[in-house]
Amino acid sequence: MLVYLSDWLSLIIRWFHVIAGVAWIGASFYFVWLDNNLREPPAWKKQKGIKGDLWAIHGGGFYEVAKYEVGPEQMPSDLHWFKWEAYSTLLSGLALLAVVYYMGNPGYLIDPSKVALSGAGAIAIGVGTLVAVVALYEALIRSPLARNGMAFGVVLYLILVAVAFGLYQVFAGRGAYIHVGAVIGTIMVGNVFLGIVPAQRALVNAVARGEKPGEEVVMLAQRAMLRSRHNNYLTLPVLFIMISNHYPMFYANAYGWAVLAAIGAITAYARHFFNLRHQGQFKPSILVISALATVALIWAMAPSAPSTVATHSHGTAQTDGDSAAAAPSPVTGAEISQLLATHCQACHAAKPTSPAFQAPPAGIILDSLEHLKQHGDKVYQAAVATHYMPLGNMSGMSDEERSVLGRWLQENR
Repeated sequence: MLVYLSDWLSLIIRWFHVIAGVAWIGASFYFVWLDNNLREPPAWKKQKGIKGDLWAIHGGGFYEVAKYEVGPEQMPSDLHWFKWEAYSTLLSGLALLAVVYYMGNPGYLIDPSKVALSGAGAIAIGVGTLVAVVALYEALIRSPLARNGMAFGVVLYLILVAVAFGLYQVFAGRGAYIHVGAVIGTIMVGNVFLGIVPAQRALVNAVARGEKPGEEVVMLAQRAMLRSRHNNYLTLPVLFIMISNHYPMFYANAYGWAVLAAIGAITAYARHFFNLRHQGQFKPSILVISALATVALIWAMAPSAPSTVATHSHGTAQTDGDSAAAAPSPVTGAEISQLLATHCQACHAAKPTSPAFQAPPAGIILDSLEHLKQHGDKVYQAAVATHYMPLGNMSGMSDEERSVLGRWLQENR
């Protein structure tokens, strides 16, 4: 019953997290587009302090949007703030992190083959990393480095790559990925809470008092603009991390941290194309380079062909001179059935005995050889090519057992 209720809790939080994230990122994309598509207003609007306006049609009618150079002559009584979308996304994301990774199946976070962490130790590393990196970002954005946008971007990218590398050395791949995503997401929400909203509040207060914004307000606005630009470029990488837990080929890769670094760079660069496009600059070469980099990454990540080199029972490779004896004996069904019972069926059974699952993960049941054949390609990718399964290798599946499973799957395709 506890696992059942935990699954419901995870579902509800994840659902809310996705809804809040769509609202936040959707609003962010819209306002970036809006700022870059405002047109010069007529003279009578300029006299009212309007910097740009835009006519649009959507849904049931026409919309007229105007942006003021500073602010309206009189502050409206009802002013909407775009902030709770970001706050809700962060709070629900941290709740999901706690429920799924800190309180859920330890295999998502801990990989004993890397470091035999306790649950408390893993949580301390995760939370400590989150706090430390966000504090470092805040220190840097308030430093002279922030005056050089390109240099700051490179430093931030290198910091995130270092975080990905470090977490990948101590956490299971999936846990490492989600913590990098949590770091990026917290930086983004921190930008809203610590920079963008305070600048907006200072501007609102100045307009409400009928004052022209002073130097301090201008400085806050400039820093808020920089933070907003960072959020803009971090959006696509963090969205990728949100969906990456469905694809073990990324985080279970031996160089998963480098894969994440490459995808972060590719997606941020692709986002640069759209930012320039909104400003009237059309540079398709950016998309071409991004596409070619993606193809190169796909090629680099492609699994190698199954090995046909045989081994003696004591594990030494045989030579061509032993050609008669080199061919390995076929793997028997009894061997595979025993392997499934030892490493797979606690979770992947009609009624799992593992306390972590109420139902077989992804609906995959491996209680017979026929079921194994049915899901052969997925099992090969998860257990042989990437070693993602069993989760955290809690059952201690050996490389030799993975090789035997791979041979059987190849022989029974």
